Amino acid sequence: MTTPRRRFALVFALFASCFTLGAQAQLIDKKALSLAEARKALIAATEEARKSNVNAMIAVVDDGGFLVAYEKADKAGRISTDVAIGKARAAALFRRSTAGLEEAVPKRPAMVTIPDQVLLQGGMPISVDGEVIGGVGVSGGSPQQDEVIAAAGANAVGVKR
Repeated sequence: MTTPRRRFALVFALFASCFTLGAQAQLIDKKALSLAEARKALIAATEEARKSNVNAMIAVVDDGGFLVAYEKADKAGRISTDVAIGKARAAALFRRSTAGLEEAVPKRPAMVTIPDQVLLQGGMPISVDGEVIGGVGVSGGSPQQDEVIAAAGANAVGVKR
């Protein structure tokens, strides 16, 4: 035999579970950078670096800033490794070109204290259908060369700039 209090608790629990099930069913559908797409960006950027005669480090990260693909030219400088990855990470996480971020630094110098990000020209976000799915970062040439090479990689996967 159930008491009115138990019956109320049971009805309330069933009612509350309806809202919980609805909330759990709402998943976010988002695009993700695959390894194949990252390699495509890497190949395009590498070809642009070769045409520009730049010994570049090229990094491709996903939308969370995690490294997916990387290539180092035979004669590229050692410090360029962390710089390329930091540029790619900044482009992906800020969802914009690092050239624009570099311009913002004088107004907001605290930006340079953000860990593992390099706010120098040469990082481009990879965007597909208006959604940033990753970033390409390049180090080894002039700032302008790095940006052109990064754009070639980003454009091979995402929208043209």
